[in-house]
Amino acid sequence: MLQPVDRSILSHFAALKDPRQCAKVLYPLREILLLALAATIAGADDFVEVTLWGEQHQAFLRRFFPYALGIPSHDTMCDVFAAIDPELFRVCFQDWVKDLRDGAPELIAIDGKTSRRSHDRAKGRKPLHMVSAWATGQRIVLGQQACEEKSNEITAIPLLLKNLDLKGALVTIDAMGTQTKIAQAIRDGGGDYVLSLKENWPATYAEVDMLFNDPPAGTVFERHQTVDGCNGRIATRRHTVCYDVDWMMSDRRYPGEPKFPGLAMIGRVQTEVERGGKIEYETRYYLCSIRMTAELFGQAVRGHWGIENRLHWVLDVVFREDLARLRSGNAPANMAIVRHTALNLLSRAKPITSFKNRRKRAGWNTDYLEAIIRGAA
Repeated sequence: MLQPVDRSILSHFAALKDPRQCAKVLYPLREILLLALAATIAGADDFVEVTLWGEQHQAFLRRFFPYALGIPSHDTMCDVFAAIDPELFRVCFQDWVKDLRDGAPELIAIDGKTSRRSHDRAKGRKPLHMVSAWATGQRIVLGQQACEEKSNEITAIPLLLKNLDLKGALVTIDAMGTQTKIAQAIRDGGGDYVLSLKENWPATYAEVDMLFNDPPAGTVFERHQTVDGCNGRIATRRHTVCYDVDWMMSDRRYPGEPKFPGLAMIGRVQTEVERGGKIEYETRYYLCSIRMTAELFGQAVRGHWGIENRLHWVLDVVFREDLARLRSGNAPANMAIVRHTALNLLSRAKPITSFKNRRKRAGWNTDYLEAIIRGAA
């Protein structure tokens, strides 16, 4: 007798409409979705590998669904994923993620990543660029929004924010997303922001730089410093915050000057990295809608890079996303969601080892794989 699939996963995808004509459906959509997810968790990186894995593990798959006609071909897999509505798939994913969140205030990092080989020059198709929201504390993907190139992040980020629960969250975004409308969207959602300020706002950047380097009399700063070292490098980070921001909110000297809603603090991070006898320096500024100590500000800024180290790096190195050659229809965007789902499930799996080893163990041990899919690992 088949056991019911844990409702926290596949039942959330039951709302997906099968894009095929009913009379021509040989392989039910739920079986195709489970096959893609299970094989991806277990180490498959493309549809050829997914099909090969499925052919070798039909007994495992039948613990969940009948698979009466066996395993679909990789061409069938590609055709189905190319036709699935990615917007509905994304909504289903985010509904599932809501059940994973523990309700505690979160640091949410937002950043984009390009799947470099998803382009099709012959058809004039640009590579898929996916903007993702990453919960730094829980280390799970909260949501994603596809766009065709990095420059479109400015329009993609508000769409992503609109579908996230931001209440009590602190949202960090790099300079591409430092826009007044994006800041307002975060505030409207009940969250606070830490936005990187670079020279794409030249006048504002210059004045903030002057504030820290040549402050007016009576300006008060709070400072905190950290030093850490690994892999032959020593990094010293000096965090400075200033709560005097009224001058940025008043009527000022030039038209079109940005006014960031709820601005409460400006922060600076000065980084000094010593490696191999050479020292590199970097200075970064941030606009914040919440007053934090210099120490907490430093933690928030460092936390943002978790999306690079624990999401983008894992997708490229462990899931080999940058080598994926999917180019048909909606398949690149939909498989990106499958990889995010697999990553979230693996993030919660025990014992805690590297993602590479968790994938290998899932491929070698079907009981462990079943526990991951059912959320019991």
